[in-house]
Amino acid sequence: MAAILVIEDDDATAAAIMAELDRHGHDASRAADGDSGLDLATREAFDAITLDRMLPGLDGLTLVARLRERHVTIPVLMLSALSDVDERIAGLRAGGDDYLTKPFDFAEMAMRVEVLLRRREQAEAVVLRGGGIECDLVRRTVKVDGEPVRLLHMEFRLLEFLMRNRGEVMTRRIIFERVWGYYFDPGANLISVHIARLRKKIDRPGRPSPILTVKGEGYLFEG
Repeated sequence: MAAILVIEDDDATAAAIMAELDRHGHDASRAADGDSGLDLATREAFDAITLDRMLPGLDGLTLVARLRERHVTIPVLMLSALSDVDERIAGLRAGGDDYLTKPFDFAEMAMRVEVLLRRREQAEAVVLRGGGIECDLVRRTVKVDGEPVRLLHMEFRLLEFLMRNRGEVMTRRIIFERVWGYYFDPGANLISVHIARLRKKIDRPGRPSPILTVKGEGYLFEG
């Protein structure tokens, strides 16, 4: 169970967020404005924060910036009705770890929180393992069944992201954001092309690929 701080002024939205987090087994607490949110985030121990961009009192951008100034490293998912790219960039530059625009699917919101939690847990990991694959994050090398495999930069980043989120379906949207840094779909089958190249390098004859395609949803590392 993770302790999540929900900083949201709208009662209905806050209740829906907390209910979804509860369904995922987390313990959610709420702050209804920026000032009380900053106080709770700096005074109590939380594993992640969902933060509304527009808040009474202290706004979301100022709040997350002050957290980082105080060396509070809790991962923050920013939620906002402001959807243009400049606003997303501003939220991330201020110190947010992820950005989701309203209206959003609450299941996707919970999944993004899960991604932030896993990233924090694995921050100290130097080697990811699964499905016979060894991904060394320091040396930036990959081995399959002990044999070195040469990956291009984006292939390595894609594999690392999928392995960090092992057992979870990652949507195209999240992959674009977390691997490529795109907050739009550039088209041209960019992800599917890289997945195909990656599979050619890491798959082994007679064995199922550790990277599964979940039709209509995204990709899953099941190694």
